[in-house]
This record gives sequence, structure tokens and C-alpha cells, in this order.
Amino acid sequence: MTPPVTKLLSPGTIDEHLLTYVVMGARYRDQWIFVRHRDRQTWEMPAGHIEPGETPNRAAERELFEEAGVLNSSLTHLCDYSVTAGGNTEYGRLYHAEVEELNPQLEHEIEELIFTSELPLELTYPEVQTTLFARLFTLP
Repeated sequence: MTPPVTKLLSPGTIDEHLLTYVVMGARYRDQWIFVRHRDRQTWEMPAGHIEPGETPNRAAERELFEEAGVLNSSLTHLCDYSVTAGGNTEYGRLYHAEVEELNPQLEHEIEELIFTSELPLELTYPEVQTTLFARLFTLP
């Protein structure tokens, strides 16, 4: 099986109605936040689907709260991206979130979160997350 191909695109390249996902590279006290879903043993950046009628910014705020307990953060839209796998292409938006206030009382599907200075070795979506995480290190 061919691994997914992730392409970074300029911010705003993809019309919002074509976006499916938001992913947030979230930093708290100079550490990156990664979450582990209760059904997996691997790590990922806070992320999720954009709900019908929801803007990508609102989805990013909601997912940060639901997955990591983020109460207050500043969001910066870094880029749009595409992921092509099995002949199907989906689109997402990557944000940088500088977390100011956190109350990690985990609810929903998240079992655990960690704070780290680097990308964890065991990733849920290694091909995608490695590309997106690298983009965070070219912040303006």
C-alpha cells in the first residue's frame, strides 16, 4: 500500500467548504502538546473534523478544548494542506496555537496528553504529522 502524500499549500489556497480537518501545533510553556486517543497507543497533534456550519477557526478552538483542555490560546493559520491516499484527496488547515490557559480534564475520546520538545516516535499518522510538524519550525 502506498503511503499518503501530504502537500503543504499557501494559507487560504483551499476554499473553506472543501476543508475536512483542522490540525493544531499547540505549545504550552515552550512544550508541544500531543494527545493519545483512548483506542490507540500512538500520539497525534490535537486535531479533528470541521462540523457542518462550523468555520475552521471555530473547529480549531473546539478541538483544542475537547482534546487538550485548552481554555485560551492565540491561533495562527499557517497553511492549508492536502493528503492523497488511495487516489482520494482530502484537505485540511494547519494552525499554530500558543496556549495561554489550560485545564486538561480529559473528556471525550482522549486518554492522555503529553508535553514534549520534539515529535514523539510513535505517531498515529506518521507521514502526515511529520510533514505538518516540520512546518511549525518555519514560523515567521
